[in-house]
Amino acid sequence: MPVAVEHEVAHHQHAGAREVRDAELHGTAQRRARANIRKARRRRQRRGYNAHAVDPLLHPRHWPAWAAVGLLRASVALSQPARLSLGRTLGRAAWRVAGGRRRVAEANLRLCLPELDAGARHALARRHFESAATGVLEAALAWWGRPQRLLALAEPEGLAHLERLRRQGRGVILLTAHFTTLEIAAHLLSLLHPIRALYRPLRDPVFDRLMRAARARRTERGEVIERGDVRAILRALRDGAAVWYAPDQDHGLRQGVFAPFFGVPAATVTATSRLARATGAAVVPYHPERTPEGRYRLVIEPPLEGFPGPDPAADAARVNALIEGWVRRVPEQYLWTHRRFKTRPEGMPDPYALHVEAGGGR
Repeated sequence: MPVAVEHEVAHHQHAGAREVRDAELHGTAQRRARANIRKARRRRQRRGYNAHAVDPLLHPRHWPAWAAVGLLRASVALSQPARLSLGRTLGRAAWRVAGGRRRVAEANLRLCLPELDAGARHALARRHFESAATGVLEAALAWWGRPQRLLALAEPEGLAHLERLRRQGRGVILLTAHFTTLEIAAHLLSLLHPIRALYRPLRDPVFDRLMRAARARRTERGEVIERGDVRAILRALRDGAAVWYAPDQDHGLRQGVFAPFFGVPAATVTATSRLARATGAAVVPYHPERTPEGRYRLVIEPPLEGFPGPDPAADAARVNALIEGWVRRVPEQYLWTHRRFKTRPEGMPDPYALHVEAGGGR
């Protein structure tokens, strides 16, 4: 047989063999794909999933919430000065209609800032509502704004503390508090340094879904940690992650102690100490501030020394003193509408009973 013919026959044989192999591989891939589809279908069936079911959040009763979402998303296009102005306007409107929360804020300010006269406290409470409404618009910017646009508003201080601890592989409890800039500040920080976010479900399911998804997008591994999931928090800290943690709300005394906050006994969780002791994580104080120009200072302080100490109550008092100092810098930006003193020492009156209607505050 001529050499040229032999080469042509060999070429066709090789091509045929390659086609057979490709077909076999293609068939194997198809079989695996079908098997994966069947497995996924079985998992969905076990979970009660129906591919043809309508999303329950599309029910007409949720349409007002979706309308609000649409308006919030549209607000992302505003300039920062316009956003601040609109926030103040919305806050003044909320002040007039949110009677219960207004009275919670006023009761808290009476307890925490008795050195102010009634007029000054009233004005501060009004400014707080303006700041809180601005915070809602800032949350929308955090959820849907472009990272480059957001970073242009950030003024980080002390980021080197987190970077050094990350190089050491040491976990970080990012100790902070509930400020009205919470959402945008945490998002900005996540663009500058990997963090893990804790999450507390919202009452409205539409906003709960949006916030959960937004926080998952910005976290180090695309997941959020439920606030009560202690095992997940411990695991993240032992993995060397930085976990955002705000222990400044009243959760009773089951896992807390009374510690002074603005000189008032406040139920304060001792989890900060317990988490640090169990994992060896550093406790790094961090707080955000909105400047008058609409920028965001992200103040990261050096890790606390000698923390945790031998006395959980002393640790809790130390944490509260830190937060108190931050609040005094920007008092209108703190979340005064939370019932911080709803748990009281025996014999002490409820500070909200005479001033708050049922349903006001939380």
